[in-house]
Amino acid sequence: MEKQKLDASETVRAYKSLSQVERAFRSLKTVDLKIRPIYHYLEKRVKAHVFLCLLAYYVEWHMRQDLAPLLFDEESSELESNQFEPSEEININSQDNNTVEKQKFPVHSFQTLLADLATICKNRVESCRLIANICFDKITQPTALQQTALDLLSVRL
Repeated sequence: MEKQKLDASETVRAYKSLSQVERAFRSLKTVDLKIRPIYHYLEKRVKAHVFLCLLAYYVEWHMRQDLAPLLFDEESSELESNQFEPSEEININSQDNNTVEKQKFPVHSFQTLLADLATICKNRVESCRLIANICFDKITQPTALQQTALDLLSVRL
């Protein structure tokens, strides 16, 4: 059997895909999902826990893909374009700290964008009148950045 050899660009792509796996594992354990040691002893519960963790990572991965125009993520851009230097889009983002969108928004990491989206909330408004009580829910008005992120995710409030 003949041994396969990778050329330089294939080697870089293989190495960077390994770093994606390591980043995914790190994301599961610390940064994003913060999965801690589990204390399940039944096989069924351990499998369910692992399944939910991987499902959460899968959802996160899709969110990152959809929100890519608003995020600063040099590693994924390099992997896709297979370049040794940062792409032109990354250079533009690095210079002015704005996204390359029609509307210029500050560059965000995934965590800071989620923190910004987390400020959207639903408030319960209650009015106590002598004749009748009036209650309704009011969702805060999203900022332009939040609305753009919601549009990219195809989410309606």
